[in-house]
Amino acid sequence: MKIYLSLFYLFYFALVGVYVVFMPKVLLDFNYTKVEVGIIYAAAPFMRFLLPFVFKHLIELTDKIFTISLFFTFIATLIFLNTVDNFALYLVANLLFGASMGVSLPFVETIALQQISKKNYGKIRLWGSVGFILIALWLGKVLSDPYEALYYLSAIAFLTLLFGLSVLQFDKQPKKAEQESDKSFSLSKFWAFWGSVFLMQLAFGGFYNFFTIYEVDHGISLEMVSWMWTFGVVCEILMLYFQGALLQRNLLTLLKVATLLTAFRWLILYFYADSVIITFASQSLHAVSFALYHTATITYVFTLYTQKRLAQQFLLGIGFGLGGSIGALLSGRIYGEYLFLIEAIITLGAFGMLLIHDRRKEDYLKL
Repeated sequence: MKIYLSLFYLFYFALVGVYVVFMPKVLLDFNYTKVEVGIIYAAAPFMRFLLPFVFKHLIELTDKIFTISLFFTFIATLIFLNTVDNFALYLVANLLFGASMGVSLPFVETIALQQISKKNYGKIRLWGSVGFILIALWLGKVLSDPYEALYYLSAIAFLTLLFGLSVLQFDKQPKKAEQESDKSFSLSKFWAFWGSVFLMQLAFGGFYNFFTIYEVDHGISLEMVSWMWTFGVVCEILMLYFQGALLQRNLLTLLKVATLLTAFRWLILYFYADSVIITFASQSLHAVSFALYHTATITYVFTLYTQKRLAQQFLLGIGFGLGGSIGALLSGRIYGEYLFLIEAIITLGAFGMLLIHDRRKEDYLKL
């Protein structure tokens, strides 16, 4: 089972790597404007945000729906090949791609959390980070034609499809119990927690979209910035491998610590953006602000709700969907000297929300 899950994560996040790291440049090569690229890259996160509400009221996330989502992810990449030179058609294909990708990951995350211990989850999930960094390093060296990125996208989507289907045999979810309780799923019950998730990802908008530009503007070479990115992912992989003992502790406490350290990370970038050594030190915190936070969050959500799959969909939708898309737009508006100071303040807001959630939890849940 572990090898199938590992390979799914490997190819799923390699697919994300091609889409996020290389496709924006491909679109510029096809004469897209930066505004059009921004619209395209708001489409997929927006679909991830909308999907959980559809599944809450209209559709059940079953094995069949998961299988369909894998096929449509692959089909969407084939459509990319024929529509990339047409903005409107390519936008529609991206809506399909974003919707399909938004279904498959929460489904697999639920299976992983059901079948593997918290201690071993990170050792499986780290293969997603490996896939991301390997494809980024490889295509960074060999990519010479815009269509090559599209060919890689389709090939990796096909492998994601194959290993996604192989994971189905390990689905042990008691389907009836979850389906009957989907309509009772409540966001408002844990509103402060969901607000924290949203703000945390909102604050990452400046990092994901402008870290490279920000560092270059402060006199750091592009090559050095690429090594900073790589170092951050390596730290992420190490944390995913060794975090098992930490996850045996109180998950909400881990989330508070990770959120506070993330605010500290953004402050470091605000004060010392022109220092290579200190910026590398800030990148080491990616182990906590992404890897540990991510694992602790999905595990915590798994304990909060009986509707496991739907909860994971909302986590992806509210965090990386709504938070990610608004964060990208906001960071573009506020980019400048105070970018990471503002991101630190937003992250402190996420920490405040966790404090509110912690105070209220005794009223509705015994942890």
